Amino acid sequence: MKPKILTTLATYDRQHFLGDLAAGVTVAMVALPLSLAIAIASGAAPEKGLVTAIVAGFLISLLGGSRVQIGGPTGAFIVVVFGVIVEHGYDGLVLATFMAGLIMLVAGYLRAGNLVSFVPEPVINGFTIGIGIIIATSQLKDLFGLSVDQVPAEFIGKIEALWAARDTLSVFALGIGLVTMLLIVVLRRLAPRYPGLIVAVGVTSAIVALAALPVDTIFSRFGALPATLPMPTLPVITLDRVIELLPSALVIAFLASVESLLSAMVADRMIGGHHRPNAEVLAQGFANIGSALFGGLPATGAIARTATNVRAGGRTPVAGIVHAVTILLVMLVAAPVAGYLAMPALAGLLILTAWNMSEPHKWRGYLQARPTDVFLLLLTLVLTVLADLTVAIGTGVGLSLLLRLRGQRAPKEEDWTPPDR
Repeated sequence: MKPKILTTLATYDRQHFLGDLAAGVTVAMVALPLSLAIAIASGAAPEKGLVTAIVAGFLISLLGGSRVQIGGPTGAFIVVVFGVIVEHGYDGLVLATFMAGLIMLVAGYLRAGNLVSFVPEPVINGFTIGIGIIIATSQLKDLFGLSVDQVPAEFIGKIEALWAARDTLSVFALGIGLVTMLLIVVLRRLAPRYPGLIVAVGVTSAIVALAALPVDTIFSRFGALPATLPMPTLPVITLDRVIELLPSALVIAFLASVESLLSAMVADRMIGGHHRPNAEVLAQGFANIGSALFGGLPATGAIARTATNVRAGGRTPVAGIVHAVTILLVMLVAAPVAGYLAMPALAGLLILTAWNMSEPHKWRGYLQARPTDVFLLLLTLVLTVLADLTVAIGTGVGLSLLLRLRGQRAPKEEDWTPPDR
């Protein structure tokens, strides 16, 4: 369970540092708009995303079991976080995140990191696609510039409310969102090693500011972003509140563990390495406790940002530390500039993120799998969208176990002999 950074520093040199420095700054430029967008989509203030990327991102790299893992707020948490804030308030989310961190610490010390591999892949794929659908639909209001007083959290109600407001569509907002998406795709193909996300969002946001377009920005909706980290404080803990938030904490802990270990496995394939799963779970625990103490969001390993780190030349956890420090410096120096980022641009960014996280290039392969796997994937997807993540995962894992037991050969009567007691 030794952190990977202790292993890598034994042979660390100037060449490694220069590679990690360049990669860390590159990933920070990708993480910055994403962190803001994820916080806003989760129903939190935008600066909460930056706080999470700084505090949790630093701790995940410092204590984690992967050489190149980048941690912070991710799209997979949007659904859970939004629901917890609506039902329990933001202070409830902070306590649930703190509790999830403690749960992951216990799981890491009990060496439960390897147990995640028993979650069926169709279930993981199903809820990932379902989360992608929910994220994309949550951004339609800002992408189209619709005027809706209250957008329901429930999927069908949300679609109905957005459709009812279709006459309020803003051509300017839609244009900014679509141009941002086009720029992201083009820049990703032309220069995949460079932070096209911040360039695309920055260019279209600059157009909004210079042309004084009637389009919402972070500043117009949320006010000025703070230029410092908040002081750490312990969340208010009572027995009733702990019992009330325990289901949410368990979901956060499960999701953070699953996504971080999946991300670490993807990173292993990219660099030909081997992560330490239990060290990674422990790091996620400390990171979520740290994020909660600073009033941040739940955090986990981010697959897209980790892949960006590898492609940019990051090879040790120092790159992740540089990424967190860079975001902190931007927050301290350039917070007012971030307030000019346009909401439709961030919406377009998140819609593309949702599309990519659902891995559409694998859909044909999913549908060609065994009928039981296809059924599990579709059921988990539908339950994720129409019910909630807890029901979806619980039902998917339970049905998978039943199907596996049903598929095992039952012993014939003549093969059975009574036990000798």
